[in-house]
Parts: sequence; structure tokens; C-alpha cells
Amino acid sequence: MGLVPGGVLLGRAMVPGYAYPRIVTVRDGQLVDITAKGFATVRDIAESGRATEHVRTVAGTAVGAVEAVLANSEAASPRDDVARLLAPIDLQSVKASGVTFVVSLLERVIEEQARGDKSRADALRSEILDLIGTDLSELVPGSDSAMKVKAALIAKGVWSQYLEVGIGPDAEIFTKSQPMSAVGFGAEVGLHPISSWNNPEPEVALLVTSKGAIIGATLGNDVNLRDVEGRSALLLGKAKDNNASAALGPFVRLFDGEFTLDTVKNAEIALRVAGEDGFELDGHSNMAQISRTPESLVAATIGEHHQYPDGLVLYLGTMFAPVKDRGGQGMGFTHKLGDVVSVSTPSLGTLRNRVNLSTVCPPWIYGASHLLRDLARADLL
Repeated sequence: MGLVPGGVLLGRAMVPGYAYPRIVTVRDGQLVDITAKGFATVRDIAESGRATEHVRTVAGTAVGAVEAVLANSEAASPRDDVARLLAPIDLQSVKASGVTFVVSLLERVIEEQARGDKSRADALRSEILDLIGTDLSELVPGSDSAMKVKAALIAKGVWSQYLEVGIGPDAEIFTKSQPMSAVGFGAEVGLHPISSWNNPEPEVALLVTSKGAIIGATLGNDVNLRDVEGRSALLLGKAKDNNASAALGPFVRLFDGEFTLDTVKNAEIALRVAGEDGFELDGHSNMAQISRTPESLVAATIGEHHQYPDGLVLYLGTMFAPVKDRGGQGMGFTHKLGDVVSVSTPSLGTLRNRVNLSTVCPPWIYGASHLLRDLARADLL
């Protein structure tokens, strides 16, 4: 599967000769710098109302072959004379929706019941599946039938806050990380050092304007600490929002006549984890099995109840919660440092990152204020 898809691509990169991020696209295998006055941020392009047309037609300067840029982005010590990809968004808020797939729903319940102890997960998984005794994938969240299942589960003593957002009327929407904090293709992704049970979450993320319009999509890895969230859902911020814990890329693919929201809804998302210890894990997540529509998740995020003047990117949730044993029978999956995580689908390419501790990953030191000052000095605002 290719690393870079076709279509109208929008991204950001550090380009030789510039001390601040540049706006880029891909044309004929070349990374092209399309930074222009008034269109010097992904936010401004998205808010223009003509993002696809602008990126497709605006003049630009080739800065190198995409393959060379990808290789440099993954290098342990990137070269300064070759461009390097960044997360393909900038001023947008980074939001996420949780428990939107049945498999993910059950794993969240298991985390909670296990109280963060991964050694208990295998037995609990079998016990909870026996108790539920129904195919939750057929339930429409918030429907009368879903409420009947809720009542039955409460009677059995296994009702959970995760089941509430999985089949109840309200979706789980949370802040994944701050604007400008996401990392891109090739960067290290971070695990908080207190965690001993954690996993990648391969997802599609939507680019949404301040008016709630969905204009494109990218791939994401919503890095998660299962033991921390399992101890208490009130620790969601600690489990989800750490240095380098939100990965997006390689590019935002903007909607056009060939690539639409329907393409996203039918995408098959592949996950691959390759460890330095020889461990390999492969899985797939089909977006068609999502229990809430992307439109409904966006509506739960932005509207009269909540505004985002710079727009947002929204992770749609994951179906794939890895359970393959690593480190002993019944111990389930957890990351080891050096794992290479690949999230891919033909329409969006491949997002690839290497796992490290959040305390070791490069610190986040370049924020919105730095970007705006640099763009003002360059007379690009």
C-alpha cells in the first residue's frame, strides 16, 4: 500500500531555507510549497470556502521528491537540506470521539472492570461477552432497543459508563490535544512513562471548518494508555493527552468528485505494529461498522452548543483494540519502545510512527503564538 494517496493533498512541512512551517501539496511525485499571503495556514485554506480549488490550482515551488521527504521525515536525525513533513493541520482544535465501534466498546468495559490490570483482561473478556449475549453492532445508539439492552445489562450488574456512550443517546467527544501539538508522518509518538498497558488506536480523522463543514480527511493514531483510563475514566486526560500522543498524516486529502465522505465511510483501515523484538501484529478496522455516523459525531462536537473559530480535526474512533498476547499467555498486547506503528488505507495513504516515551520524544515548543509571529514577520498574514 502506498504511503501517499492520490487526489488533492494538503499538508505542512519544514522546508529548507525557512525557519517556520510551510504549506505543501503533492504534484507529479514532488512536494510543492504553496504557501501564499492569506493562505499561509491550513486553517486559512480550510476557512476559505474553496480549499480544494485553491490547493489544486495555486502556484507553487517544488522542494523535492516526496519519497525523499518521507524518508527524511522518518530518519533518526533528519537532514536540514531536505524537507520534513509535519502534522497536516495547524490552528485547528484536535478533538476525538470514543467508543464508536462495538469491539472498542467491549474493550473499554474490560479496561474498567479490570481496573487497569492487564492480566485480568482475558478472563473478563469471555465473562462479559457471555453476559451481554447480544450483537451490539445491530443496535442504534439511543434507540428503544438499545435502552432495553441497557436495562438488561444494569440488571446483570455489568452496566458501564462506556456502554452509556456506546449505545446511549450521547456520543463521547473529548479534547485529544492542543492546537499545534500533533505530530506527523515519521515522528515519534509518545507513551507516558507510568503506563505498562497501552496501545495504538488507528483512526480516520476529519477536517472540519468553523461552520461545521467536513472538507477532508486524514489518518490518525490516537495513542492510548489502557491501564490509566481503566483505573478511572476521569483520568482520560492523562491517558490521552501527553507529549507526542496525537499523530496525524501524512496529508489531509480534500474532498473532490472522486474522494468524498462516502469514501471515508467505507474505508478499510489497516494497522501494523512491528517491534524490535520481532513481534508483529496486523489488524483491520472497517469504517462501515461504525455505530454513529461521521456526520452525527461532527454535530455532537460543533454547533450552537460549541464553536471552534479555527475549525477542528475530529478522530472518529477505532474498531481495533489489539489483544494479541505479548510477554506471556493472557497478558494481551502492550507497546514496547521502538515499535513501528503503521496506519493505512488506499484513499489516505500510510501514517507511520515509532513509539517512544513522551518524556523522551522531542518536546512541543512551537505553538500558535510562534507560528503567527513568524508569519507576520514574513508578511504572510
